[in-house]
Amino acid sequence: MTRYKRRPMSEINVVPYIDVMLVMLVIFMITAPLLKTGVEVELPQARAEPIKDPPSEPLVLSVNAAGDYFLSVGADPETALDEQALMALVAAVIRRDPKKSVLVRGDRSVDYGRVVRAMALLQAAGVPQVGLLTETIN
Repeated sequence: MTRYKRRPMSEINVVPYIDVMLVMLVIFMITAPLLKTGVEVELPQARAEPIKDPPSEPLVLSVNAAGDYFLSVGADPETALDEQALMALVAAVIRRDPKKSVLVRGDRSVDYGRVVRAMALLQAAGVPQVGLLTETIN
């Protein structure tokens, strides 16, 4: 029977740990760009300065090219909301934080009336001011 000799602690082989770490790094590098949140919206372009240091994370209402509404809060921000559900969610957020900034992301190809309707729904839900998101022109 062969007896194995115990290695001293100074001779621990760390190569397998480095291999695992490198594999995990590659996995994270590949999956990180895929974790993009939100709804795909092609924003209009405008010459505007970005907001410097917003006080808190704004509430964002997105209107996609089909005219569907999406809100950046809730159980699933990528699920389209009807007008009643949208107003209920926004009203709840505004009741909890009355100074919460609210922004609208409207796709450039959506009917203008649909974006105006979204702004009217926000106002009816108790939002005092609404901002519009655009892409900046370089």
